[in-house]
Amino acid sequence: MMEHCVKLAVVLILLNFYLISAFSHDENRRVIEFEKEFSNTVGIDQDTSYPINDNGGFAHKFNGIGGLSGGGATSRLLVNYAEPYRSQILDFLFKPNFAASLHILKVEIGGDAQSTEGTEATHMRSENEENYTRGYEWWLMKEAKARNPDITLIGLPWTWPSWIGQGTVLPYENKTLTATYIMKWVKGAKEHHGLAINYVGIWNERPYNVEYIKTLRKVLDENGFSDVGIIASDNSFIPTSESILHDGDLAKAVEVIGAHYPGTYSGTVAQETKKPLWASEDYSTFNDAVGAGCWARILNQNYVNGNITATIAWNLIASYYDDLPYKRCSLLTANEPWSGHYEQVGPLWVTAHTTQFTKPGWYYLKTTGHLSKGGSYAALTDGKGNLTIVIETLSHDQSICIRPPLPSYDVADQNVTLTLGGSFKGVVKVLNMWQSQLGQASTIDSMFVNKGKVTVGSEGEISLFVPTNMLITLSTINTAMKGSYPMPPASAAFPLPYTDTFESNGFSEAYNFADQSGKFETYYNASAMDDHKWTLRQVVTARPVTWCDDPDLGFTVIGDYSWSNVAVSVDVKPEDTYGVFVALRVDKGGCDAREASGLFLWFMTNRSWVLTTDIMRENRLQRCAIGWECWVTEFQEQEWNQVTLEVSKDTNVVAYLNGAKILEHTIKKEDAVPANGFAALGTASFGKAQYDSFTVKPSS
Repeated sequence: MMEHCVKLAVVLILLNFYLISAFSHDENRRVIEFEKEFSNTVGIDQDTSYPINDNGGFAHKFNGIGGLSGGGATSRLLVNYAEPYRSQILDFLFKPNFAASLHILKVEIGGDAQSTEGTEATHMRSENEENYTRGYEWWLMKEAKARNPDITLIGLPWTWPSWIGQGTVLPYENKTLTATYIMKWVKGAKEHHGLAINYVGIWNERPYNVEYIKTLRKVLDENGFSDVGIIASDNSFIPTSESILHDGDLAKAVEVIGAHYPGTYSGTVAQETKKPLWASEDYSTFNDAVGAGCWARILNQNYVNGNITATIAWNLIASYYDDLPYKRCSLLTANEPWSGHYEQVGPLWVTAHTTQFTKPGWYYLKTTGHLSKGGSYAALTDGKGNLTIVIETLSHDQSICIRPPLPSYDVADQNVTLTLGGSFKGVVKVLNMWQSQLGQASTIDSMFVNKGKVTVGSEGEISLFVPTNMLITLSTINTAMKGSYPMPPASAAFPLPYTDTFESNGFSEAYNFADQSGKFETYYNASAMDDHKWTLRQVVTARPVTWCDDPDLGFTVIGDYSWSNVAVSVDVKPEDTYGVFVALRVDKGGCDAREASGLFLWFMTNRSWVLTTDIMRENRLQRCAIGWECWVTEFQEQEWNQVTLEVSKDTNVVAYLNGAKILEHTIKKEDAVPANGFAALGTASFGKAQYDSFTVKPSS
């Protein structure tokens, strides 16, 4: 299943290689040479002793481990969970001294456009409109903060509403306007939700603008947010670092240099800036045994190799449909709110090995490094006598991340002797030991296991046998807890029949709909004189400044990708869009949404309908317009219409409009219709349209 993530990642890497590459050619050469030199040391037979001391003072300040909700809509289904399961999931992620105990939560600043798994809502749909209730990131930040008041909060935009672009495809045309937009998000978080945002970014994995960064710093300062740091540029260490070294004003504006998927190396140029270096997005690997190994290796080696002092996983939680891109590339899986089922996975417990024994503000000791037979060790202290040492011996094949490529190296079972010195010698006499067996043999029961206390010898020595694919924490901290709840309900398929009348649920989105382009929100018709008081409404009226190549229309999916023979019925009302559609067997979403195939039934405001096999309306199966013999009933513009689309016996397609059958079609092999896929609703262009009384059920 990890191959699913890897194949999708290859496409993204090829499209954006110049943006997301963490190294220059020279840096890559140095990394490969280092790995060759390091692998040549493997095979030493004798035990090796490693000093752990503060004789030379502290090294770099530790800034924490976190998760990323967004980029995009990765937490979409989480809000749908009923209690107590929703609170249990949140505890596993954010509750201190309990499972992951994350130090950092990074969220997307939504822009109403596709940013990987779906779209997230903007807080401003025009320069004069503000709304701080849309979406679920506000809720998630508050839940995280309620569990850990010290958690670091970060916001980063992937996309922007169209008005920010000022007629261009970039957000930098009016730098003050764009900076004010971000400042208002920070201000809205504080005034409407009591959230103090700690950092904001520039534009995810896209070109940064030096003058915009300076403008953003100025606007934040002028509005009372001088304590909000700027992270730049959420792409690569090298160009950002070079810009900072040559521009003193930029250096003053940027607090943290953030890079994505650095491969555990930052390079000499980045380190010359003396700025904190963060892997502000990392991991994004299927959360199986190999994914856990990837996460364990980079959490240690990001610092050991690159002096990287914070690492943030994309993504926080797989709360999106499995068959959207990057399946389960997360710290925890929770994508079945209808059943209540969720899954603890290896990366959750790998995280605990660092987070439960440290806090931001601790310091890395200078005595960290590689083990002689492969693996690494990192030592941290709070400067007040506490000590934590994390050891990993992850083999190459059991710790491959989705990117970048991992050079070959070897690891062997080994005896390790740590020798405490400096202020720790004679003072630290016992250490608590926690252990995770990783690799293919790992299970949840074999992860984050309390192995009791280890006695420190009279000369400060601690001797351990460390087999391959082992993760060990030794610490003076004694508050760690694996954390557990009763087993959640068993996994179950999306329920059929399924109905939604779009009554308010406390969030702006309807349950279980996953927007892939545009934005669909529950809407209250205060003046409605019929049964359509609450509806689902597509609200984006102009193409946003995008991150992906979104289709030029609104598009939301729901259900089970395995659906083949089902019927969907819905009431539809076009407002100012060119048309609306209902679809079955939709096979793609995410940044591939423009390439989606399926069965799409379109109703156009030019008084025609068409059945296509693609979202771009290029492959038509049937078409009808007013005045043609096939035109048996009228589609009412600006009024409600009842539409049904059904597939039965694998190949029989039938559709009804306002109770009248308007088409029948037998699917042929040459039609190239997918055998299964999601149900979907959408518009034929950006523009407003409403939907109500949605039902999907097995076909008759």
